[in-house]
Amino acid sequence: MLELRELVKHYSLSEGEQVRAVDGVSLSVAPGEMLALYGPSGSGKTTLLLMIAALLAPTSGSVLVNGRDVSTLSEREASRYRLSEVGFIRQSFDLLPGVSTIDNTVLRLLKNVPWREAQARVTPLLERLGLGDRLQQRSETLSMGERQRVMIARALSTEPQLLLADEPTGSLDTQRSRDVLALLRELCGERQVAVVLVSHDPLAAGYADRVLALRDGRLTEHRAEASFALGEAE
Repeated sequence: MLELRELVKHYSLSEGEQVRAVDGVSLSVAPGEMLALYGPSGSGKTTLLLMIAALLAPTSGSVLVNGRDVSTLSEREASRYRLSEVGFIRQSFDLLPGVSTIDNTVLRLLKNVPWREAQARVTPLLERLGLGDRLQQRSETLSMGERQRVMIARALSTEPQLLLADEPTGSLDTQRSRDVLALLRELCGERQVAVVLVSHDPLAAGYADRVLALRDGRLTEHRAEASFALGEAE
């Protein structure tokens, strides 16, 4: 489903210095597979997700999704790809102030689905995420953990083929983290969604099919005993 071929992203700094954020990464993720990717802050994890989402152009290499190189898409094609094929759970909370939980969740659906139908679609998902009694609460009244769960629900609302999750449990307590990871694991199997999950959370490894590490822009084997400064944001 997802295949990265020698993916590279270098940034040029002053005086000719280069930062090798992603340095020749190759991997594949099959439908229904969950890949957990660990690494310290600054290792290139978020940069990698941005390139998979066609939000950042690689220096070289390819990002193949169902055999199509999404790194070559036009701006309009990339926007359509992100809306219809990819769900992206970000670290930041892109919620509209003064808008209810349920209406913040349906934003991705409204381009193609009537508002009432969109609300009906996302309600069971919000309930599974523990937000069933918060559907009409304005975003600014939600806790940080609740806001993150709204972002997760929005990303899943369009039933994407590929789910990118950047620290999806970063603002959750242990039990909510387990609940969210279990839901992502269940979704992955039920809907044959390919999941790439970037995390510092040690719980994530227990729900993933494969676990890799990214250090200095390169993939390595993940060692559970490595200390990756839990809680750091990239």
